[in-house]
Amino acid sequence: MNQTRTAYLTGARSAVALIAEPVVARRWAEPSALDGLRVGGLAAHLGAQVLRVPTVLDQPAPPGEPVDLLTHFGRVPWIHAGPDAEANVAVRRIGAAAAEVGPEALLAQITATLDEVASALVAAPADRVVAVPFGSWALTLDDYLVTRLLEIAVHSDDLAVSVGIDPPELPAEVIDPVLDLLTRLAVRRHGQPAVLRALSRAERAPADITAI
Repeated sequence: MNQTRTAYLTGARSAVALIAEPVVARRWAEPSALDGLRVGGLAAHLGAQVLRVPTVLDQPAPPGEPVDLLTHFGRVPWIHAGPDAEANVAVRRIGAAAAEVGPEALLAQITATLDEVASALVAAPADRVVAVPFGSWALTLDDYLVTRLLEIAVHSDDLAVSVGIDPPELPAEVIDPVLDLLTRLAVRRHGQPAVLRALSRAERAPADITAI
């Protein structure tokens, strides 16, 4: 199994461990750090980064060439969208619905699915292409898993902040592809000088280089 798939499984296990923290269950019904989403809904959204993978793998490989990650993020409906945009409203609605089963049942489902995913990723061909669930284009499986790593890293921080604990320290093989992707997205959005200055010249740093 290649490095991306191994990194995804490491990140997914970290997400499961965070969702299993007792404080998450205790504060399940409380507001999270994200407006309009309770802790349980946020935990469910984080867990969905495991639950969605078997669904994607169950679909036949789509025809045509896959797009690259920058093209993908140029097409997704939620990027740079406001909190009231339909794509973001749908995320909150789906998370809230998934959380209704309660923390124990959701954790059991995610844990069982992670074992299934691990076996499926070992078996998947190196050149496997997958359909994007909400679009008409395709990604390589490995690029799709990088998008899941981004979601895991960002929402692990959101969930940890929501319940007042330190976010997990993700290993380099997990966080490096996320930071690489975020940097490239930030450069596309703000330009190379802005990102370079933000990382190297505090006196000339722009106020914002957010990537997504």
